[in-house]
Amino acid sequence: MFKKLPKIIAVVGPTASGKTALGIFLAQKFKGEIISVDSRQIYKGMDIGTAKVEGKKNVDGNGRECFDVEGVRHYGIDLIEPDKIYSVAEFKEYALQVMAEIIQRGNLPILVGGTGFYLKAIVENLKIPRLAPNLDLRQSLEKKDLAELVKELKKIDPVSSEKIDLKNKRRVVRALEVANFTGQSFAGNWRKGEKLFETLELGITQTREVLYQRIDERVEEQIKNGLVEETQKLISKWYKWSLPSMSGIGYKEIGMFLRGEISLERAKEFIKFRTHDYARRQITWFKSITEIKWIENVEEAEDLTKVFLAQ
Repeated sequence: MFKKLPKIIAVVGPTASGKTALGIFLAQKFKGEIISVDSRQIYKGMDIGTAKVEGKKNVDGNGRECFDVEGVRHYGIDLIEPDKIYSVAEFKEYALQVMAEIIQRGNLPILVGGTGFYLKAIVENLKIPRLAPNLDLRQSLEKKDLAELVKELKKIDPVSSEKIDLKNKRRVVRALEVANFTGQSFAGNWRKGEKLFETLELGITQTREVLYQRIDERVEEQIKNGLVEETQKLISKWYKWSLPSMSGIGYKEIGMFLRGEISLERAKEFIKFRTHDYARRQITWFKSITEIKWIENVEEAEDLTKVFLAQ
């Protein structure tokens, strides 16, 4: 007989679509624990700009740090300082360890987030080479504009240029770094491994108008809650604007405001525009995954989860 694989849930969708609330709802209903699948929430001190959940910092029975939110443990948050580098391979290794511990406790691992590549690495068990960052090469690449980097990538690693998000400068830089340093393709080295889990992938769908409204309201709330002050605090710790973490949506625009390059109103407009663009790219990525079951409300999610867990 074949050994049954452990079951997990993944809640995906574009930014501001309501993934966190749905993840908590399912965790409360089905004895779950959440792993954040968000490449920005791994940074310490970047709370408002990355829309982290508000919870109490805690330590679980394994001595692992987590956040308790509405009675649900959250992992994958505050893993590194903003000036550190954290690869997809490292995140996958961390997440698999946490998931094994959750399963051992008899609970249900629930992946929640919008970083598609993080999710893909876990669900498809991608074999991603662990290559230490070449900081000198990375710094020289970071100085170039995105269009120049994309042109270079298409020339030396056409395979990766077809597979990765070419609007994600950090991802393009990493692909060039690997190609230049190893002479091999970044994406060409990804290989699917043997499946580790049976996964129910739930995608939250909304009209574009509703999603954009939610994004705009969240940006206004972030400014009101202290995004400017949070950014100032990060800079006071000598974190440079050129860091991947500091060039993310929200922090980059507030940086322009703090340097006197634009007004706060203009910064808000830029944040909203960039977030809309990011949401569109997330939707395109997730719509290409045929396994995702798209839902419109929590009742649909609950029903699908019940059937999945009973199988």
